[in-house]
Amino acid sequence: MTQTLIDTQALEQVLEEFADARNWRKHHSPKNLAMALTGEVGELVEIFQWRSEEDSWHVAQAPETAEHVRQELADVALYLIRLASVLKVDLNAAIQDKLVMNAKKYPPL
Repeated sequence: MTQTLIDTQALEQVLEEFADARNWRKHHSPKNLAMALTGEVGELVEIFQWRSEEDSWHVAQAPETAEHVRQELADVALYLIRLASVLKVDLNAAIQDKLVMNAKKYPPL
């Protein structure tokens, strides 16, 4: 599989420029970024906490939670992409490899 499933180059550049403009590069160690990513995932999970399975399907459309869901998903994506960039991980290649592994591990029924 050699197709581009996710192209993060432009976003990686934007995030690097954003961090550099604020002198944040010194804070963007893999450890700190992984911890920040975990925190943002926790904030996303918190939206679902105590909701029923049925209610969980509607959080992205419900007026009281839709914007919060969007913001937390964006935070998770931004930290994930920044972490991959700092670690010099080709996220597209990693995703392609993982899809191949998953297809072998979980064959179609």
